[in-house]
Amino acid sequence: TSSKGNALSVDLFANLIRAKGNDMGVTANVDVTKAKSVCDKINNIQKESPKKAVEEVNVDDLSVDCSLQEVVAVIKELGYDLSDEDNGKVYEEYRRISNKKSAISAKELEAVIATTAMQVPSTYHLVNYVVNSSNVVMATANVTLEKNGEKFTGVSTGDGPIDAAFHAIEQVVGHHYELDDFQVHAVTKGREAVGSSIIRLRINGKLYSGNGVSTDIIGACIRAFINALNKIVYGEK
Repeated sequence: TSSKGNALSVDLFANLIRAKGNDMGVTANVDVTKAKSVCDKINNIQKESPKKAVEEVNVDDLSVDCSLQEVVAVIKELGYDLSDEDNGKVYEEYRRISNKKSAISAKELEAVIATTAMQVPSTYHLVNYVVNSSNVVMATANVTLEKNGEKFTGVSTGDGPIDAAFHAIEQVVGHHYELDDFQVHAVTKGREAVGSSIIRLRINGKLYSGNGVSTDIIGACIRAFINALNKIVYGEK
């Protein structure tokens, strides 16, 4: 509030105190001058030392000068519950990227989370995959994974080759995961561009992100799914 607003508030408060005192049959005095002085000092301090609240950080567009606490607040807003160590890793990478950009989007921050946070030993390894798709028959996928030296194969259909591949992986694991988000983009240009995929899987209300890179976009998606899957398995141990 302004100094004028403070003065009006103090006067009103003083009048209320006096009126209440009169009702009770006592004399109530308020040092209005001193009260106004205190309010003015508080107002000046607020003007000289403005602090940006963590809640006001824009999830869709992080500025380059966000503090660790603000970045962690956005990470939680996106749905991730990371350890202090992983939050620190994400923040370090955010600072590195922010030196080259004017702002960082939420999608870019999620990519940072997928590639830096909770990097765990792999329980499942991709051996091979065969995917068939056309505009006249339902897509099918055959995916073979290795776990503890033993190979397991899942075969499934789906609404497109990537969906079929995900179902085949879930058949191997024996569990269905909620696909919270799915992103694909080209890392390089040209017909032989390298594709990158980011997958977010949700289980028991917690999000796990995975990243995969391949010259085959389907392969990138499969690797991203397995990357997120390995984080889930590790977290359940």
